[in-house]
Amino acid sequence: MVYSLTYRRPRYVSSSATSVISEKSEHAESTHSGSSGSSSPYGIPEALSFDKIIAGGTCPPCTTRDFMNFLVYIEHAAENLQFYLWYRDYVQRFSQLPESEKALAPIWTTQQQEQALANQSNTGLKKINADVAALLKGTDFGTKVKIPGDHAPNPFNTPPRTPTGDTQSLAPSTTARTEDSTTLGGKDSYNQIAASAFTDAGQLQPFTIRPFQEEITRIIAIYLADGGSRQLNLSAKERCVLMEALSRTTHPSAFRSVIATVEWSLRHQAHPNFIRWTICNGNRPRVVFARMLGVGGIVGGLACGIILTLSGAGRGWRALSAIAFVIGIATLIAAWKGMCVVLHGMHHRHLRPWELFTDDSDSDSISDPELTVNLKHYSFDSLTSSNSYEDEPWVARYEKRNLVRKVFDREVWIKEPALRQIQDTIFLQAMGGALVISAVAAGVFVALPKGGFF
Repeated sequence: MVYSLTYRRPRYVSSSATSVISEKSEHAESTHSGSSGSSSPYGIPEALSFDKIIAGGTCPPCTTRDFMNFLVYIEHAAENLQFYLWYRDYVQRFSQLPESEKALAPIWTTQQQEQALANQSNTGLKKINADVAALLKGTDFGTKVKIPGDHAPNPFNTPPRTPTGDTQSLAPSTTARTEDSTTLGGKDSYNQIAASAFTDAGQLQPFTIRPFQEEITRIIAIYLADGGSRQLNLSAKERCVLMEALSRTTHPSAFRSVIATVEWSLRHQAHPNFIRWTICNGNRPRVVFARMLGVGGIVGGLACGIILTLSGAGRGWRALSAIAFVIGIATLIAAWKGMCVVLHGMHHRHLRPWELFTDDSDSDSISDPELTVNLKHYSFDSLTSSNSYEDEPWVARYEKRNLVRKVFDREVWIKEPALRQIQDTIFLQAMGGALVISAVAAGVFVALPKGGFF
């Protein structure tokens, strides 16, 4: 079974602000990748929708693990998915709290959200980098902000500095501990980063003991603070509004607007790009090699047709050039879409570079019970430091791999039926296009008069 022959694979969605804004306006009413206004335009079948992948309803190489690996190693933008998975888990854990603890973290209402947005729009304050401000000082472009002196302290600066000027007093107290505090290492440093983020946003630092306060502090330090190891791509207004919400509550509703932005980016940018990338069954060297074979087949067909036309052979013999044309054109069209027809014939795919090398201390099954790879468990941990992978052993080992070995790398069977159907459809499209073009090219050679030169 295949999809319609008019099927088009998902186009690459750029991460530029212009494309994001334009697409967001087009899909403002669509919230699910599998819905009828969202999945079809991207060329993604229902079986490979975003919700199916996140819910674990797909097979390799279209699982949540594969999605995460794609964002870590290919797109270098895994923070959105990591934050989204953390938020889903956080909502479940918060709902299981007793009512007495939930009362300490009231809901962040839509009215409060709208008021916070209005306050941010009215202020219109622009924060300039310290280096830029120093360069512009004394010019017409320099900022002229009145800084209150010691004689007129701002009563709204909270908390005030101590007479000794101890900067540690700006951090919230770390004496109170919750049941989760032992699992969140480096608490003091995260508290300082979160305190700085609250101060930059002009918000009061939360001193009350609220459920999951230490976890939220670490989330702020990693995902929200400027320079965080997994800083989300949020506007200054979104960040300030979120910091105001988190200064008042740890209820999941505080993340309402931010999680909507993150989820939209995953559904309409990362997810289509992931499906487009997954359709490619060969690595880069193999696809380039397939393109060269396609070009070689086309050149062979041209040479065959020219030689037979210039010879004394009958016209019928010239139609043999169509065989080389079909093979070459079909291979080239499929390779242009990232597919190798040889691998497709077996419904195989190349193992990804990070799947090739086994780490016995941290291995699990992927795509085939006999193939084990390092599954990068930390990439699913929302509270780790960064997504850097340059120091992983497979990077250096794969770079040392010679080109021929990369072209004929290890293969594994594609388990996901929907992905195989997409590849079958692309193969039929390539064959159909090759048959039409080959028929025209062979017909031209057959119509030419006999050369009779030899």
